[in-house]
Amino acid sequence: MPAMKETPHPGLTIDVVGEDLDQQGRGLARWNGWVITVPQLLPGEEAKVKVQQRQRKMWLARRVATISSSPDARRPPCILASDCGGCSLQHLSVDAQNSWKQQRLANTLSRIGQLDPDVNALVSPDRESLGYRNRALIPIRRDGRKVRLGYYKRGSHRIVNLNHCPVLDPRLDALIEPIKRDLEATSWPMDSDLQGEPGLRHLGLRIGVRTGEILITLISATESLQAVDVLSAAWMRRWPQLKGVTINLQPKRSNAVFGDRTICLQGQDAIEERFCGLSLELGTTTFFQVNTPRAERVVEQIRDWITRSEPSQRLIDAYCGIGTIALPLAAAGHRVTGLEISSASVRHAERNAARNRLKHTRFMSGDVARHLRELLPNHDALVVDPPRKGLDPAVLAMVLDYPPRRLVYLSCDPATLARDLRQLAGDSGPYTIEQVQPMDFFPQTSHLECLVLMSRISCAAPP
Repeated sequence: MPAMKETPHPGLTIDVVGEDLDQQGRGLARWNGWVITVPQLLPGEEAKVKVQQRQRKMWLARRVATISSSPDARRPPCILASDCGGCSLQHLSVDAQNSWKQQRLANTLSRIGQLDPDVNALVSPDRESLGYRNRALIPIRRDGRKVRLGYYKRGSHRIVNLNHCPVLDPRLDALIEPIKRDLEATSWPMDSDLQGEPGLRHLGLRIGVRTGEILITLISATESLQAVDVLSAAWMRRWPQLKGVTINLQPKRSNAVFGDRTICLQGQDAIEERFCGLSLELGTTTFFQVNTPRAERVVEQIRDWITRSEPSQRLIDAYCGIGTIALPLAAAGHRVTGLEISSASVRHAERNAARNRLKHTRFMSGDVARHLRELLPNHDALVVDPPRKGLDPAVLAMVLDYPPRRLVYLSCDPATLARDLRQLAGDSGPYTIEQVQPMDFFPQTSHLECLVLMSRISCAAPP
């Protein structure tokens, strides 16, 4: 009778070899038939690890010693990379990051979507693998006289204290240390988790990459921060590129960073960004992609795909936000209707349309599926940019019932994309996939955006 294989248990030290990375960028290995997850372990690396705890069908472990390294390993650009939860792949070379993301997308489309389309080469940055983020929301906590400001350690709410962040736009990064010193000089309570006295919770920084305009936001549980107006006025004098300082009130103990009310302390409550040749207004709580050049590349690709079939079409932009896709398409000569659940975002999109004198646009707030039932039969193409959970089932049902001639899907999660594509372009779906274009919005992390162009089968070009 064969001997029983040893089962992992907390405290056990074993040797493993990295086989792949999971969705969080952690190393995956196998030992005696069990999946072992090890932070910072790369494919091909052999390491001695100590088992810590079981999570469902896998065990978590930490590296004790490296037996052999991967040729793709590198020294992370940030000294906090092994602890900070902001980045997960800094220890992997940029070329290897790109290869892994491309392969992960292809594997996910095959495994979940039962699809095997040709996947275009990943559009990845050259000089933009660092310094690309145009926005930061940084948790804060006061420990005695000192202020801890930084992102959370992976899997915890412990702040990894930082003075610099290399993935931030350098013009924002330069503000972190002096702002931190100024905050330490105050008497304000500070706690991102709101466990004690109400006070400051997060520091928000935003820059218009093309304009250089900066907005500072203090996210607080209370507006009663002693002499906050004096400090914000001093910041306005110190940094000419700073256009405004706001305070956003979030008194609720929840994971939502922002509250419903924002007060302008100094200057203006919004900045300008130049995007795809348009002028956009960005406020404290405005959702806007954090990688401006990559977001422009996405919009240019969508515009090229749509315009290639017809120079002027009737388009729907579902989940349109403030119009970052709809407005450039309207500027290219298309008639665009934007749909968005948030009425505040719709008002923002309308302001941006008026700001750029774009007349062939309209924006509608409310249930996206309900609007699609009315609009789809009379429009040529649909662009969808859903949240990470993918298309709402009611929206997917509307698209399947009234499939427009062209469908462009911008996804921020390969798994939900594959799930939706299985219905849209699988054996019984109404579409054929023409292009799959992965886009690296977030270098140094495991996140991946993907753009898919589909044509209704009756409209598809012959081979």
